[in-house]
This record gives sequence, structure tokens and C-alpha cells, in this order.
Amino acid sequence: MKFKVEYNLDFFNDIAQTVDCYNEKQAGLGDRLFNNIKKQMTKLSTSALHFAIKYDRIRCMCIEKFPYMVHYRINEQTKTVKVEALFLTSRNPNIWDERT
Repeated sequence: MKFKVEYNLDFFNDIAQTVDCYNEKQAGLGDRLFNNIKKQMTKLSTSALHFAIKYDRIRCMCIEKFPYMVHYRINEQTKTVKVEALFLTSRNPNIWDERT
């Protein structure tokens, strides 16, 4: 099944902050993270159902080679995926409650 992918604006803020942080630590590292995210997001429209539901209908997709997960919801009736956030895997999951 193919889905239309929509993005919460907070997701883009998460990416920008994370990329900046990584680039400060090592030149080009944030760019590599960004490219991994971009590559995986292009696959999400066809692979959204491959990832497990973690909580509150939220599915999580790991970012290759980085300790981050993309959090998203699927609406099968409208065939849409709503990307909500990018979170560091070691962060407290209760942060999600603050965001929603």
C-alpha cells in the first residue's frame, strides 16, 4: 500500500537542531545524518506498515547509523502517514506527552 507522507512542523525543527548539534561536534556529521533521514523518508510512503506500533498508535523507524527514531502515525482510511517527531533513542519517552 502506498501512503501520502505529511510532516508536522516540529519534525523539521527537530532535524535542524540535531543536524546543527552534530555539525558542531564534527564537520559534516550532521550532513550525513540529514542525508540518512532524507533517504529513509523517501521509503516511508511504501514501507510505513513495516514498523511496529510502540505506543498510542505511534510507529517508530530507526535512522540508520544514528541513535534517532522517526515517530509517525498512519491513517489507513485516508492513506496518509503523519511524521510527528525525530527523537534521540535515549530520551525519556514521557517527552512525547509534552509534545502532543
